[in-house]
This record gives sequence, C-alpha cells and structure tokens, in this order.
Amino acid sequence: MTRITQPDPKEKLVALPAAVQAIVDGPGDRDTKLLAIAQHLHDQIDVYDWVGFYLVDPDAHRELILGPYVGAPTDHTRIAFGTGICGQAAETLETFVVDDVTKESNYLSCSVNVKSEIVVPIMKGDTLIGELDIDSNTVAAMDATDKDVLEEVCAIIAGLY
Repeated sequence: MTRITQPDPKEKLVALPAAVQAIVDGPGDRDTKLLAIAQHLHDQIDVYDWVGFYLVDPDAHRELILGPYVGAPTDHTRIAFGTGICGQAAETLETFVVDDVTKESNYLSCSVNVKSEIVVPIMKGDTLIGELDIDSNTVAAMDATDKDVLEEVCAIIAGLY
C-alpha cells in the first residue's frame, strides 16, 4: 500500500512569495493581480478563510476602502484609520497578529465564524498604500512564520504601485 503524504503547511507558506512574484510579474491590471493573489493565498493555506485587501482611498482622508478579496461578503467596505484591527494597522504601520478576536475590544466583526486575524501593511517607501487582511475560523491560526512570509508578500505587492 502506498502512503500519500500531505505537504507540510509551512512548506506551502514559505512558497507563497515566489508565487506572488509570478502573479505580480504576469499579465493583468493591478486589481486582477490582487484578486489572483488573494485567491492563491486562500487556496494554498487551509486556515486562511477570508483573504483580501484594503486600499488607502486617495479621495478620502485617512480611510481604507475594500479592494479585491476572496471569502464571504463583508459589510466593512470603508474603515477609518484607527478603527478596528485594520484601522489600527493603518494608524501604526505595524503588522497585527490577533490570536483570538473575541479578546480585542476594537475588532470589527465580519463574521461570527472568524476567530483570528492578521493584518499586514503594504508600504511603498514610507507611504501606506494598503493592507493585506486575512481572517481565519481557527483560533491562533497565524504565527511568526505567517507574519514574516506575509510581510515579504506585501513587499512584493508594493511593486504593483
């Protein structure tokens, strides 16, 4: 009997930057590429249940607008800097890894199923251009490896701007 081995989830994770670079270098406009990146992250990492981008609205002062995403629809199509985890990341320009969203007083609930979240700023030089937001229906789904890999992914995505 042949045993089928499943790929190590961390191997899939560390392979993401190369795949994202290929999408960025490929054909299509920015939003098409962002959607392809969201879809790839969602498909490759089992615990990434909602993957999307919030982009800085150039016409609004200090506000994020929902960009391409994969997952359940969300009511949070606009988020002010400082509001919720996404707004907090925009305000501080720091990556936030939230193990349990129920323990966060400023969490903006997108779904009762969401248990953890990571938000990674996308920077072009010193300027925030957007964020990668990932929700998981698993508590403590993301760790330091996710943070490091997704920060590398966001640095690659900044090349779209």
